[in-house]
Amino acid sequence: MKNVLKVFKYLVVAIICAICLIPFYILLILSLNTPQRIFYQGNMFVPDFYFRNYVDAWNKSHIDIAILNSAVITIVALAIILIFGTMAAYTIARFKYKFNQFVFWLFLSCMMIPGIINTVPLYSLMIKLNAINTLWGMGVVCATIALPSAVFIFTGFIKSLPREIEEAAIIDGCSWFTAFWKITFPLLKPSVAAVIILNGFGIWNNYAQAVFFLQDSKKHNIPQALSVYFQQFAGAHWNLMAATAVIAVIPVIIAFLLFQKSLMRGLTDGALKG
Repeated sequence: MKNVLKVFKYLVVAIICAICLIPFYILLILSLNTPQRIFYQGNMFVPDFYFRNYVDAWNKSHIDIAILNSAVITIVALAIILIFGTMAAYTIARFKYKFNQFVFWLFLSCMMIPGIINTVPLYSLMIKLNAINTLWGMGVVCATIALPSAVFIFTGFIKSLPREIEEAAIIDGCSWFTAFWKITFPLLKPSVAAVIILNGFGIWNNYAQAVFFLQDSKKHNIPQALSVYFQQFAGAHWNLMAATAVIAVIPVIIAFLLFQKSLMRGLTDGALKG
């Protein structure tokens, strides 16, 4: 009976994985079909392996500029999240003052507010800061939206670390600030990986805020560039649109493969101690 149940579990997992992978497989097939081929003609599951689509998509869509813009925005946002998020979480986890606990619950309440609701006041603030159509401004916006969840994950993970390792450093002459950066921060790698994956993907694929704050076509990120490119062809060249989408998703896949081992540990440790 146990073996039957185990096989059934694996079968369910395999079916779920297959359902999730089908859209990506169809996208890959479309990206490798010749321009003259209609998807449902011939064998739908075997592409033509027409790699010229990727060259044409790269040249016509200018996706390279969008990838660079998205990379800059993501790096700026993640740097802010990691620096300020870890310091805020460390203060909350190690110094249990009422004010710190209030700030922590304030962060948690901010997680319940959709980011799109803050667009109007953010837009007014961005105008005053001359941050409209700037990559750093978009990075700051994305970091602000993602900080509450990052602080929640970091706080839970820091609570799981023994306080004695920092107290030993304090006895040896370190300040709390130095002890954090030299001792605690290097131990946060699993939670850092979790935050990078969970928030990095959202920042990389951000469209809701980017459409307001990045109106200049030269500053468009990947979702905006894909939207404009798809509207240009309006379904006339599925092969080029699919190839462009595949190019855009490759950096995300690479990032996930690099950080996936630490993702579950960062989330589970934060959940157990949060």
